[in-house]
Amino acid sequence: MIRVVLPAHLKTLIHLQGELEVDVAAPVTLTSLLDAIEARHPVLVGTMRDARTRQRRAFVRFFACERDLSHEPPDARLPREVEVGREPFYVVGAMAGG
Repeated sequence: MIRVVLPAHLKTLIHLQGELEVDVAAPVTLTSLLDAIEARHPVLVGTMRDARTRQRRAFVRFFACERDLSHEPPDARLPREVEVGREPFYVVGAMAGG
């Protein structure tokens, strides 16, 4: 079971309090995890990655095990600690402004 921490605005869309738990078959990659999240909650399609190109949205970042995974290849395996549920996978909405 993968533990996912979503930003507040995405949790509001799916009426979630706390962490999202998602089953993903091993090996767990960024693509397989996001596919599983979007399959379970179709309202999230297009919020974390472009619905057509499936590329990460510019102001969305992915973190796990104190590492920024935002620029990792989509099919790179996620850390083992995430795969076994010891560490959560974080989706973070970056802040911009000036």
